[in-house]
Amino acid sequence: MLSYRNLLLKTKITKRKHSRTKHSSITKKPKFTPKIQQPFSATDEDEELEGEDGNFSLKSSGPSHSHGVQPLGNLYLSISSINSRNTGLGNLQTLTDELVLEILGLLGGTHLGILSTVSKSFYVFCNHEPLWRNLVLETCKGGFLFNGSWKKTYVGANKPSFDIFSSGIKVKDFYSDYLFQSWLCANLEMKPEWIERDNIVRKKGISVEEFVLNFEEPNKPVLLEGCLKNWPAIKKWDREYLTEICGDVRFSVGPVEMNLEDYYKYSDQVNEERPLYLFDPKFVEKVPNLGMDYEVPKYFNEDLFSVLGNERPDYRWIIIGPSGSGSSFHIDPNSTSAWNAVIRGSKKWVLFPPDVVPPGVYPSPDGAEVACPVSIIEWFMNFYNATKSWKKRPIECICKAGEVIFVPNGWWHLVINLEDSVAITQNFVSRRNLLNVLDFLKRPNACTLVSGTRDRVSLHDRFKNAIEATLPGAIDELNLKAEEKRSQEKKHSFWESVTDSKVGAFKFSF
Repeated sequence: MLSYRNLLLKTKITKRKHSRTKHSSITKKPKFTPKIQQPFSATDEDEELEGEDGNFSLKSSGPSHSHGVQPLGNLYLSISSINSRNTGLGNLQTLTDELVLEILGLLGGTHLGILSTVSKSFYVFCNHEPLWRNLVLETCKGGFLFNGSWKKTYVGANKPSFDIFSSGIKVKDFYSDYLFQSWLCANLEMKPEWIERDNIVRKKGISVEEFVLNFEEPNKPVLLEGCLKNWPAIKKWDREYLTEICGDVRFSVGPVEMNLEDYYKYSDQVNEERPLYLFDPKFVEKVPNLGMDYEVPKYFNEDLFSVLGNERPDYRWIIIGPSGSGSSFHIDPNSTSAWNAVIRGSKKWVLFPPDVVPPGVYPSPDGAEVACPVSIIEWFMNFYNATKSWKKRPIECICKAGEVIFVPNGWWHLVINLEDSVAITQNFVSRRNLLNVLDFLKRPNACTLVSGTRDRVSLHDRFKNAIEATLPGAIDELNLKAEEKRSQEKKHSFWESVTDSKVGAFKFSF
């Protein structure tokens, strides 16, 4: 295992945006100020990297930075006072690294290749892997064959006769916090203290009534054990079975479509900040046998969006991904609740209640966009420790194969795979959150908030009419109960009235 004992990082990062990130409407200058006691060399062969909150371990497959990029703090302790990053950029050196990459992101592969020959600095920037990843995903919508790196993959797909170097060129005295952190986040192992906290309520064999009363109605997460034991998928869904039964069927992997064999080839080789996630909402339509290998747990049988038939929004997904892949902080679509069942592997979950925005996450006022750290590891590295002192600490757990987590509507959650994983997740609407969903669907900006359907504008009316036709009086009854509940919450009890000095002159005292 590679390690870096002589690097002492004191990381203070507010937010680091990625070039061509679609979620962020907030612009904030990235701030990375490592405090380094001894200079770091990307070729040092030690075992650990020490940070302000303990040791970081690098993945055994993690290489040194391919171009020798070092954190900026090393410049102050270097014998040379020259940063080849600046000398090679000329007048562009005043731009932030992020802005340089944003500009380079407008170029095609040919121009990136030509520009990389201009200087050492442009060589490093133009070979930044996320730039080539974007090019592959933009030009290979029908899938790709990953070839060890995104640049090789792009060249192989578009210029197969062109030969490129098998390894990168080391550049001396290149210092960049932004590029170094991108490499660091791609190669860090999850720290034990990021994984060990487990404070979710776990239940096994409870009744549906108990689930509704103690978890669904109060909108609280719970981890359910033992309710997948009759799923054929638990026994059958290994890599060989899935690859064979799915054949050449293509699934959604980010913005591209890939068959499982090609996706597994990618996931076996990739080592990057944000591994692509196979996340397909039409997997049962594409491979009906997959739908026969699992059933909805009894706790989630009521799914009122089903009244729309085939016109309902997307609601179920197969999820496949390597270690390190996952979903950064988000709230599930259309104000629905969800369940997530792990079939292979394990997942780390971090959940915050609706009234608590996670640190490092910046939702826009209308909720249409969310700005957050580029990668999940970046969030753990720079924001996780802050939650330890919060009064409202997050709910956390590791969900293992055979277990199901209930994610109530409105809860922020982050998920990262701790190993190669396969899971099924479904979003649903029950009577407990029907009114929330209807309110969400009729918001003035519903056309930008509603997801999973082409008909965003009239979904509210169609859904409400279908509910009233299928369950006459149900909405009125729920509204009445909600009003009664609000009245009870506002009304003081007798004891509260006689013990509250602000209510009247009479007061008990002891």
